[in-house]
Amino acid sequence: MTDAGSDTPVPPDRWAVYLLECADGRVYTGIARDPQARYAKHLAGKGARFTRSNPPRQMLGWVWVSGHGDALRLEMAWKKLPRAARIAALRAGMTSAAAIVQQRCQ
Repeated sequence: MTDAGSDTPVPPDRWAVYLLECADGRVYTGIARDPQARYAKHLAGKGARFTRSNPPRQMLGWVWVSGHGDALRLEMAWKKLPRAARIAALRAGMTSAAAIVQQRCQ
């Protein structure tokens, strides 16, 4: 497994939190060790139940976090955000669930 657009191997303890834009315009948030392979599964109809009924239109991107627990926490924090804020968090490279919670409280 390599990082997006490079031949650099991804350390085995890293997880990605990714966003997909679906055909109906909604944004799906998920976690994976290899986000490109997971996207391919979503496209093939073998991903999450949500993406089987709302096929992905495009991969918006992903951020790497240090472990599975961090990925789950960040996924849940991103899912609590509205669509635009979720995309903004991805573009800002926001990888801390605590920072997202703090930002929501301001």
